[in-house]
Amino acid sequence: MSVLRSVPIGAVCLLYAAMLSAAPVSQPSPPVVAPAPSLASSPLQEAVRRIWQGSPEVQAARADLDAARARARAAAQPLYNPSLSLDAENADVNRRTAGISLPLDLSGKRRARTSQGEADLLAAEASYDVRRRDVATRWLKAWSTAALAARQSELGRRRLALMQRFDDLAAQRLKVGDISSPERDLAGLALGEAQVQQATLASNEAAARAALRAISGDQLTALPLLPKGLSPALDSAAPLPVDELPELRQARALQASAEAGVQVARRARIPDPTLSLTGGQVRSGPRTDQVIGVSVSIPLPVLNTGRAEVDAARAEAEAAAASVRSRQFVLRAGLQEAQARYVALRGAAEAFRSGRAAAFEDRTTLLEKLWRAGEISTSDYLVQLKQSLDTALSGQELESQTWQAWFDYLTAAGRLTDWLDGRTQDGLNQEISR
Repeated sequence: MSVLRSVPIGAVCLLYAAMLSAAPVSQPSPPVVAPAPSLASSPLQEAVRRIWQGSPEVQAARADLDAARARARAAAQPLYNPSLSLDAENADVNRRTAGISLPLDLSGKRRARTSQGEADLLAAEASYDVRRRDVATRWLKAWSTAALAARQSELGRRRLALMQRFDDLAAQRLKVGDISSPERDLAGLALGEAQVQQATLASNEAAARAALRAISGDQLTALPLLPKGLSPALDSAAPLPVDELPELRQARALQASAEAGVQVARRARIPDPTLSLTGGQVRSGPRTDQVIGVSVSIPLPVLNTGRAEVDAARAEAEAAAASVRSRQFVLRAGLQEAQARYVALRGAAEAFRSGRAAAFEDRTTLLEKLWRAGEISTSDYLVQLKQSLDTALSGQELESQTWQAWFDYLTAAGRLTDWLDGRTQDGLNQEISR
């Protein structure tokens, strides 16, 4: 455990002079931050499209959507097919007849089934949109985590190079008597610690890339780089109304399906008559007669009235309506939480960028000059260098968390697909006005 020693006055003067040379003496103007580059560029768009094309989850959702379309077509078909019967009898009277029968849907069962199939299809379409969006969100967050791990590993290699150089310089200064043997040992210990930390960063990078491959497979060999600028402002993607979010569209479609199910159960209670038409000839001795018969049969709903099915369908519709209200609460709360978290993280990232904490290279160069000049001790140099490295790593993690919060906000606002497509705010405003 190293103890922080007091810094000599000369070191403080040099640090103060460096800060004055880096900032103007007059009233400073607000920091100019370069505009954030748009992530919705061609490499990212192409990457997400390839993820969607190769993702088993999206393929399963697409198969479910195709099945829902087929079920909707099936529900719109007539309920009954005609039946053909042939009858032949050889006795005192020879009978040859043919008949056709068809149950008649007079209660509107087909219309009710069609309405339910259309609602199920809308729910499947919304579910497909949600699945694609969730896959894109998870991949984007995993991608930003992998990009952060790559940046931190690169900074760790920079730290290892600094510690190796510091160890070599300490060995040289020990030979000429500029530093003591314990200070030389501190340099060796710092190098060993940097090697251990670099191994940890490398393992973190490998884990992040494994998590990314778990989503995308081996489709992407070269990943898009995480931009070094700030993430977009919150007002660049206005949230959709809650009722237009895919989760709520899915919940409302399931509610419509449940309500249509009530009508299906009610119509099923009404028996449909069966109309039969029979024609043929009857021969009795030398006499042959042509016969035509018409019959109507109606089932009697006596043993099973179907009331229990209607009650069950009505209860399912009430549960679906309650689920819609609950989903509204969850989506509104999630959007507010995502907005607040993103505003806080982006503000912290902007403050970090505009402050002195981000000037890692300048600080490391200045610290080495002070140590070479003997203005600070070896332990002070290591403590301040470690603080600079930790701050730089924290800044990179803050930027990655900000990008992940941006992806969460776009998901909660229903704008992730629009943002990936590179739509402008004007286009979004036109959509909202429509």
